[in-house]
Amino acid sequence: MNAAVYLLEQVAAAVVGIHANVPQEHPSVAVGLGTDRRGSGALVGADGLVLTVNYVVMGARRVIVTLTNGTQYDAQIAAQDFTSNLALIRINASQQLPYLAVASSKDCVLGQEAFIVASTGNEGRRADSGLISYIGPFDALWEFVLERCVMLSAMNLGFGGAPVCNAKGQIFGVSYLSMAEVGRSVLAIPSECFLEARGELVGEGRRVSVRPWAWLGLLSYTLREHVVVAGLLPGAPAEKAGLKQGDVILAIDGQGLSERRALYDALRSRQPGEAVSLRIFRDNKVLTLEVHGIRIDDYFA
Repeated sequence: MNAAVYLLEQVAAAVVGIHANVPQEHPSVAVGLGTDRRGSGALVGADGLVLTVNYVVMGARRVIVTLTNGTQYDAQIAAQDFTSNLALIRINASQQLPYLAVASSKDCVLGQEAFIVASTGNEGRRADSGLISYIGPFDALWEFVLERCVMLSAMNLGFGGAPVCNAKGQIFGVSYLSMAEVGRSVLAIPSECFLEARGELVGEGRRVSVRPWAWLGLLSYTLREHVVVAGLLPGAPAEKAGLKQGDVILAIDGQGLSERRALYDALRSRQPGEAVSLRIFRDNKVLTLEVHGIRIDDYFA
């Protein structure tokens, strides 16, 4: 999309750079996120509310936000949603700041033009445009599921958490993954994950209306209709129960598995603390392990 200059300027003015410092001992550091994190965000309210992705600020001891004019503010983490992996941070500015409207992605269609503006560090910004190439479910290596995501055929190499906008400059998604290495695309969390939960996120700091599920702290992938353990988070329930990298998970509570998403769906139907029985294949033997899942929030708190 050849977005008008004024529209790009309007959106860019509301896009912020995020710099988060996380202590070495926080669990998120051990999974590869590091202690020094950079991200993008978008102002979504006159009160200094910034919408971004959770992995940028998770565990942060200090968060610094930089505007396009170079002005910097210390920010406070206002909310973290481990269901959608969105986060809200807030800055207290003495002047009125520009902000963007948020619209539902449910009106989006395949082939629709859209654009993204991301931070490249401090006041630097980068824009890119493309077409919506995919709308549908998404599940990831790290026990994460979106019932609906939006993928944009663009290759913005700025930092994650940037707004994905329609032709009116409204946010309909938040960039979560850049897949420049495997294809010219950006995967976005749909904006309704924020719109439908804004009240409780601002008021409670987290999702309280979503039933917590049993989180195990494992990484997995599907290989020839088998679910294989790719890794384990240190000190998480899966590691404590004795799972090992390379284990093949054959069944959960007696239900056979042929894909990773089926494992995630089963875990989301279980409560934290509830015993989960996993039948695994290891070293030419079939074993049964009992795992007690926890709330993901508790692990990364």
